[in-house]
Amino acid sequence: MMNKLTVGILSLVAATAQAQNTNNTLVLALNQQQGSSILENKTDSVSPQEAATLLSEKTAIIVDVREDDEWNQQHIPGAIHIPLGQLLGRLTELEQYKNSPIITQCQKGGRSQQALTVLKSLKFSKVYNLEGGIAAWNEAGLKTQ
Repeated sequence: MMNKLTVGILSLVAATAQAQNTNNTLVLALNQQQGSSILENKTDSVSPQEAATLLSEKTAIIVDVREDDEWNQQHIPGAIHIPLGQLLGRLTELEQYKNSPIITQCQKGGRSQQALTVLKSLKFSKVYNLEGGIAAWNEAGLKTQ
């Protein structure tokens, strides 16, 4: 009788542990799902350091939407220069990057946010704004030419 009771208790303990394990797995899966939806709602911006890393790894391009005189004073090496007012007329230059990360950049972030909005509306899938523009890039001590 004692053995049956012990076996019954051990079976109950094992079943409880298994249920607890299953519950933990479900909680983990739900947390991961919530985490990815939080990321989807994250502001589409990158820091100067993140942008520099992506650019150096050749996993993203930077599109500088400032005017010619601003570009001529200084710009990020490797950036593509398309002033905001010319963006729609020069989309063919960016077509090859439609499904690749594109970082828009201006002086402080306002015009590049407008460029981001335009590109996203035209189904460019991975567009990010450089937080603080080239001003923040300079403050971070990153290279310009």
